[in-house]
Amino acid sequence: MTSRTGPAPRIDLHTHSTASDGTMSPAELVRAAADARLDVVAITDHDTTAGWASALRALPPRLRLVRGAELSCRWTGAHREVSLHLLAYLFDPDHPELVAELTRLRAAREERGERIVTLLRADGVDVSWTEILSGAGGGTVGRPHIAQALIRAGLVGSTREAFGPDWLGERYRLPKEDIDIFRAIRLVRAAGGVPVFAHPRASRRGPIVPDELIAELATAGLAGLEADHEDHSPAERSHVRALAGELGLLVTGSSDFHGTHKTVGLGAFTTSVEAYERIVAEGVTDVASI
Repeated sequence: MTSRTGPAPRIDLHTHSTASDGTMSPAELVRAAADARLDVVAITDHDTTAGWASALRALPPRLRLVRGAELSCRWTGAHREVSLHLLAYLFDPDHPELVAELTRLRAAREERGERIVTLLRADGVDVSWTEILSGAGGGTVGRPHIAQALIRAGLVGSTREAFGPDWLGERYRLPKEDIDIFRAIRLVRAAGGVPVFAHPRASRRGPIVPDELIAELATAGLAGLEADHEDHSPAERSHVRALAGELGLLVTGSSDFHGTHKTVGLGAFTTSVEAYERIVAEGVTDVASI
């Protein structure tokens, strides 16, 4: 894709479907992306490629689909452990080591979800694990699915409230299985993919990693940083862009769209054509279009 006269192509490289914790099916997601006048959309469900095939089958004309995933990762520092997310683009979905790791993460997510429901029920909260699994529709089960059960039960009014300290944010929060961030980058690169650090300065989400670690990750194969994101303040966006420039990393912008689980819309933040073309050039899997 090259720049053209008129408005720049609209490229959103971070969205979620019902294959993980979004509220739109993969088919609905790509149709919504076309309705939002996107030129390129990436499907990046948590720790799964399950939505790729149905998104591709439903792909509207002139919309390009970047197939990816968002990997649950961790970094263990000297005095703390930090959770972080790695966006992986255009990798081989059949790479044995990566498949095995994603399978492990999904199983661990499901076990964690069931344990959270057990804790809720022990405190008299009437939520059903069977209904939560059904609501996930075969996708990767996460806390947003439990949040929806709490909303249906009339116990909270929104996903944001469900993730507050009285519920899933603290009282009923359990640790989850993650991949060491250096191992995740190696796996993505071995599978021919392009790794980009998702929302690296989103301090409102919790602890963030130091810039020195990001420099180490760049040496280990990290390709880029997601700068323009709803959870970054303007100052944080500027910081990420400056750091990426120092390290020679590409910069992306994305909506992190989850449907009704979040208020942000498709295309709220976008990626430049230049960064998109770098990702396409490095990935082993072709961008899909019809």
